[in-house]
Amino acid sequence: MREHKRIILISLITGIVLMMAKFGAYFLTASNFVLTDAAESIVNVLASSFAFFSIYLASQPRDENHPYGHGKVEYFSVFIEGSLIGIAGLIIIFKSIYGLFYPNEIHDLLWGAIIIGTTGLINGGLGFYMIRKGKSLPSITIEADGRHLITDMITSCGLVVGLLLIYFTGIKMLDNALSIFVGLYIVFTGYKLVRKSVGGLMDEADFDVVKEIVKVLDEQRRDEWIDLHNFRAQKYGNELHIDCHLTLPNYFDLNRVHMEVKLVDKLINSEITKTELFIHTDPCLPDCCHYCSMHNCPIRSEPKTERITWTMDKVIRNKKHFED
Repeated sequence: MREHKRIILISLITGIVLMMAKFGAYFLTASNFVLTDAAESIVNVLASSFAFFSIYLASQPRDENHPYGHGKVEYFSVFIEGSLIGIAGLIIIFKSIYGLFYPNEIHDLLWGAIIIGTTGLINGGLGFYMIRKGKSLPSITIEADGRHLITDMITSCGLVVGLLLIYFTGIKMLDNALSIFVGLYIVFTGYKLVRKSVGGLMDEADFDVVKEIVKVLDEQRRDEWIDLHNFRAQKYGNELHIDCHLTLPNYFDLNRVHMEVKLVDKLINSEITKTELFIHTDPCLPDCCHYCSMHNCPIRSEPKTERITWTMDKVIRNKKHFED
């Protein structure tokens, strides 16, 4: 978790410096369009502050009150960040609408464009770095903070173009009109972050990861792994928890059953992602024989006639494959 904290601390310090620069550009230009970026920079600082705390809390060991650890706090961080982004976007929209009817004088737009452009480039570089690190560590908080900075870079680029357009055309109304469009984009970005955090808090599965796990299990499954069902996944911070039922030959002793379970665990953790597994083993039944691949099985009642491919719709059911 030390690297997590270091990355968020860099984001926080950078955010404070850039926020001061953006507000300096606003006071220089008196432009609502520049204010949209300055207001969002406040969100950057607040979000990074809470993200730093959430990563600290997520790094705490499990205890009797939190048997699965504290990882879910990262989803609260993303929820607050998305909510703050949405609120900032709404404030920008309302202020810009007001500015359409009661415009104010703007000036020094070229200097404003230079300042905003520079802050945008810095945020963009830091954002791409944080997204890459958020995926490799992995950390939803760092990735969300990085995506927020990419959003900030995009809005800054739009601001630079808009400021230059206003400067060269002399159409002052564009200042508020363009601010409204930027505000709508900011609100949409906040909604996506809130949606992602709610999905995590409601134990919504990371479908891409789970689908890849099932695919690898199907492609590399051993003959001993007769059936996989009641497959469920939950995400707690950077850890994935999976529980499932695995059908094994009913004549295996406990040591052999334990070995097969460990092989499943090793396969997923080496091929996909850091995962904690809870595997319930079921003994095979005569009805499993028609899709069982075990050679020289001493209790086989009928020959194998088909191979059942493990897919998401099959393995999530709470029943063996012959019960389809």
